[in-house]
Amino acid sequence: MLTWQTINTHVMITTAQLHLDKVTLTKKSRLADQDVNKVPFGKVFTDHIFVAEYEDGKWIKSYIEPYGNAPMSYAVSALHYGQTIFEGMKAFRTVKDETVLFRPQENFHRLNKSAIRMAMPEVPEEIFMGGLVELLKIDKDWIPTDEFGSLYIRPFIIATDEAIGVRPAETYKFVIIMAPAGKYYSEPLKVLIESSYFRSVEGGVGFVKNGGNYGRSLYPTILAQKKGYQQVIWTDSKTHQYVEESGTMNLMFVIGNKVITPGLEDTILAGITRDTVLKLARLWGYDVEERKVSIKEVIEAHENGTLKEAFGTGTAATIAHIQTIGYKDHDYQLPPIEERKFSPKVDDTLRAIRKGKIEDTFGWMEKVC
Repeated sequence: MLTWQTINTHVMITTAQLHLDKVTLTKKSRLADQDVNKVPFGKVFTDHIFVAEYEDGKWIKSYIEPYGNAPMSYAVSALHYGQTIFEGMKAFRTVKDETVLFRPQENFHRLNKSAIRMAMPEVPEEIFMGGLVELLKIDKDWIPTDEFGSLYIRPFIIATDEAIGVRPAETYKFVIIMAPAGKYYSEPLKVLIESSYFRSVEGGVGFVKNGGNYGRSLYPTILAQKKGYQQVIWTDSKTHQYVEESGTMNLMFVIGNKVITPGLEDTILAGITRDTVLKLARLWGYDVEERKVSIKEVIEAHENGTLKEAFGTGTAATIAHIQTIGYKDHDYQLPPIEERKFSPKVDDTLRAIRKGKIEDTFGWMEKVC
């Protein structure tokens, strides 16, 4: 039976037993050739992957095998019609050398929310959680040990029909791959408010983690980078007057004593880190507002000196500080990071919780047993 335990609160969570049809271990681990504390993000992967296959209306088998290239037809429907969704989550190594996951149930539920919107089959909990735990038990030594280190986990589903034709596929694969990771951004960001292109539209798929959302963001980001910015702030598709997300992250501001973030619409992803940050803000006595945030409001707050912080939140970076906001050929400089009070405290607090240095009063961390 697969189990994991919430640190400090001692609440045991148990999944139904996962039957693995086959476990094939690598003949030679690549771990000895890597310093997991110094690898580039998303380019080095652990020795093994978990795979579950869907056919005839049900998940028919699951297995673990060595990481490698996927055999695939050029006609596979995921490549042609975009039926592909994913999650991003992390495992950590605590100061007690325990393997822990950060809010994995939220990723499980969000993956299935994406699956429903993209006409794909939902993944049962015993497959998602059970496969993840079994994979972590095998590759746990890949988890970095340094202060900023984590094991980035990418569960995803792809349509695998070998046929051309616009319709929901009949076969799918659910796969989990993992990669050691350090800090995502090494310095505060310079971002450009995007007022021509948009990330998502009302009634679209902006609220799910579909591959197409990220593909459509690349060209506007390249244009911004040519102007000297690292990322863009996306605005609403109707008026381009309200900010929505920053790059691949949720967006937040500290204006006065308020933590303000765009409210969750169907154009905005319900970030797990976003929710975590807002819970901490409320705990610490900040006023939290989830609502429409106009460009005009942000610029006016900068001009009257009440815009204290701007930052993105997401799994990869946790907190990505924004130093400069560009809009209509003008750059607005924000206070130095060392003068900010809220976002650095969030970053430090979450890192301490994940490493088991301070008590997890929210029950966010789940230990892999």
